[in-house]
Amino acid sequence: MAIAEQFAGLQMDQLIGGPLSAAADASALLANSTADFIKRVGFDKDGKVQNVAFGYQRRPPNEDGTSTLDEMKVSVPMLAIVPIPNLQIDEVNILFDMEVKQSERQESATDLSATVSGTANFGIVKVSVTGSVSSHQSNTRSSDNSAKYHVDVRATNHGIPEGLARVLDMMAANVAPELLSSDLKDGNGQNLAGQAKAKAERLKTLRAEISQIENRLSAAKDGADASIIRLKKVADIQLNSYRELLGRKLRESDPSQYDEEIKKLQAAVASDPSKQAELNSKIKEQETAKEQSANYTQCLEEINQSWSGFQTQASDYVKLLADSGSEPEDVSSLFALKAIEKETAQDGKETIKGIKDYATGESQYEAMFAAQNNAVKNQKNVSDIETELINKKTEYSDAMSGKALPDKSA
Repeated sequence: MAIAEQFAGLQMDQLIGGPLSAAADASALLANSTADFIKRVGFDKDGKVQNVAFGYQRRPPNEDGTSTLDEMKVSVPMLAIVPIPNLQIDEVNILFDMEVKQSERQESATDLSATVSGTANFGIVKVSVTGSVSSHQSNTRSSDNSAKYHVDVRATNHGIPEGLARVLDMMAANVAPELLSSDLKDGNGQNLAGQAKAKAERLKTLRAEISQIENRLSAAKDGADASIIRLKKVADIQLNSYRELLGRKLRESDPSQYDEEIKKLQAAVASDPSKQAELNSKIKEQETAKEQSANYTQCLEEINQSWSGFQTQASDYVKLLADSGSEPEDVSSLFALKAIEKETAQDGKETIKGIKDYATGESQYEAMFAAQNNAVKNQKNVSDIETELINKKTEYSDAMSGKALPDKSA
């Protein structure tokens, strides 16, 4: 058979496509295996995360020389502590080798034999000669065919999928130890008795109360800071409205707008003296515009100074108002805020006369008043809690030194 005929009938699409199709099916099975594992191990039948609880003890020392034996528990999501199988096929190598060997060997031999013999005398020597001839012929033919088919599939564990990692991060952020019980011990971890136990219990109660007050104080300070930010935002709105008005007035009173017309009139007066009156009138208008522009500039500087100063010292002003103990009935003069004093001219146009104290009637006055009162209220709350904390810490210090508790029932 010819060598080319040896390859006839090979299904190359099956030889190559078969392993690839099997690898694709295997990838789907591996993905389903990962999904099934996550559902089975990570979640219960109601779809909630399955946690595993760990219990442990801790014994932190106290300031009075005792210690507290705390029984703690922490619940950790099961998926966070077990390896998650996530095998994926990374590489598929298909190797197919076919080797055809064909060889032919031919041997011929003829077996013929003939024998010849004779003698001869050479004096005293007698010689005898014998000879034979042989021939051998053979014919041999051999062939060899071989094939190699190798499929190499490599799969590795790709670890936790990105989406699941994000979910585990969110769950881990909410993992915190839980206190189950707490017992007082001495410095060596032994049980307390008598007065020592009573004192330790008292100090433990005071420490818990101080911790609660500190938490309340932190929340109150956050609320006070938020109210100060709100007050400053309202002040910004009011300041920007003043800046917008003064900026518009400055553009309207710009003296340079008269320069070109005055130059033309000056040139016209040289040939037509009757233009002098018109020139004088225009020069007077420019002088008025200069005065107005200077006035507006001065007003803008004073407005910026008063409101910018309030922005940097708003917290201090609010604390002073809270410490005064009185309830403000208007926006406090302590802020030293300034407003634009406007008047209406005979021609009906609104002009700016100057600066006045900030008072009712301004666009953001009511909002400023409400924000101020809210900030003062929150600051008073902070001050009250701070006083409570100081008193509780004083009580704790007295208990540490062995002083008797005041009789609260009296």
